[in-house]
Amino acid sequence: MLKKRKSQVIKRRKTVVIYEILARLDDLKNEERAQILQGFFKTGPGQYGEGDVFLGITVPILRRLAGEYANTSLETPLTLLTHPFHEARFLALLLLIQAFRKGNHGRKQEIFDTYLDHTRFINNWDLVDLSAPNIAGAYLMDKNRGILSELAGSSLLWERRIAIVATFPFIRNREFTDTLQISDRLLNDEEDLIHKSVGWMLREVGKRDAEVLENFLQARCKIMPRTMLRYAIEKFSEGKRQKYLNGSF
Repeated sequence: MLKKRKSQVIKRRKTVVIYEILARLDDLKNEERAQILQGFFKTGPGQYGEGDVFLGITVPILRRLAGEYANTSLETPLTLLTHPFHEARFLALLLLIQAFRKGNHGRKQEIFDTYLDHTRFINNWDLVDLSAPNIAGAYLMDKNRGILSELAGSSLLWERRIAIVATFPFIRNREFTDTLQISDRLLNDEEDLIHKSVGWMLREVGKRDAEVLENFLQARCKIMPRTMLRYAIEKFSEGKRQKYLNGSF
C-alpha cells in the first residue's frame, strides 16, 4: 500500500512539473514574434511546416528553461515532445540532449531509441538540426551506423534530414565516409531542405579536407541540385566557385 501511494505521489509530481512548464511557456509567449516565426518556418497549407504552431519564444529563453529543469524525469521531455507548440518540442529536445550527455550507456540507448520512435514530432528543420547531431550522431559515434542509411531512404522529409545532419559529429572526428554515402543517396532528393542540409554537411567536410570534398564534387557537380552545390562550395574562392557552378573546373 505504501509503495502504491509513493508511486502515485511521484506521478502527480511529474504531472505538476509538466503543467508548470507549459504555464511558463504560455506566460513567455509573444504573439507578434509568433506570427513572424509562422512565416519563417513555412507553416502554411502545403508548406513543409504545415500546421506547426509557435508561441514566439526565443531560443536563449528556452535554453535557460532547459537548465532550470535539467533534473526532471525523462517522462517530462517525452510528454513535451508530442505537444503541438513548437517551443515545447524544442524544449523537450534540449532536455533530452542534457539527459543524454549526463546518462550512462543504458540511458543513452534509451534516449536514442526513444528519439527514433518520435521522429514524426521532430518536424521542422531547427528541431532536426538541434537534435540529430547531439543525440543520433553522438550515440552512433562508436556503433554501427546502418540506421542512418535506413533513415536516408525514408519517405519522411525529417528522417532524411536527420540522416545527413546526424553525421556532423563524425565529420568533426574527420570521419567522412557516412556523410559522403548519405549525400550520394540524397543527391536526387526533391526537397530543398535536403539540398541545403546535404550541402551544409559537404561544406563541413571541405573545412576539414578540401581534397575529399573536391573529389566528391568533381564527379557530381553537373548533376547536383544547384542549392546543394552552392552550399557545398560556399567557402571556395570566387574563381573556384564559378568553375564548379559552370562545370568547367
